[in-house]
Amino acid sequence: MKERISRAIVSVSNKTGLIKLGKRLEGLGIQVISTGGTARELKEAGVLVTQVSDYSGFPEILRGRLKTLNPRVMGGIIGEVGVDDAEMQQYGIQPIPLVFVNFYLFEEETKKPGITRAEVIEKMDVGGPTMVRAAAKNGAIVVVDPEDYDWVVDEIERTGDVDPLRKWQLAQKVFELTSAYDAGILEWLEKNPPKAA
Repeated sequence: MKERISRAIVSVSNKTGLIKLGKRLEGLGIQVISTGGTARELKEAGVLVTQVSDYSGFPEILRGRLKTLNPRVMGGIIGEVGVDDAEMQQYGIQPIPLVFVNFYLFEEETKKPGITRAEVIEKMDVGGPTMVRAAAKNGAIVVVDPEDYDWVVDEIERTGDVDPLRKWQLAQKVFELTSAYDAGILEWLEKNPPKAA
């Protein structure tokens, strides 16, 4: 019998629909694991949230650059239930089959007036793209577009999962987003070589 979805990671720069999403997940008994500003907004709205640092047992470090890239989070996203169970149990890794993640659109960020080279480099998200790629690879329910929140949660509420074809469509959105994201970074790098020493 398939395990009930009991935890989700929610880490979004686009906060559209966030509070409603958090409340609906909480109402379904799904543990919401979150980071930074996302966790703060959810908590302020009264949603029960587990900070990623509390969940992983490892603090957010390196000025917030390293939050989710640790074995308890990434292992939970990419570990295959029914295949990796023994190893996951050995290292205290619980499945995270539900991923709501989006990240700053790099091209938009670089167009902000007065943004410095150092600030642009900080907008190159590492954790977000890594999580959504891993989730899509593993056939998880991975949502990068707030427009998909309601129907995804509706389907989980109704059936306990999301239809495989619709998961595949969600995965396509992941790679559309990450491809555009990487293309934006590449374009910026091509146009902005470092100054000679």
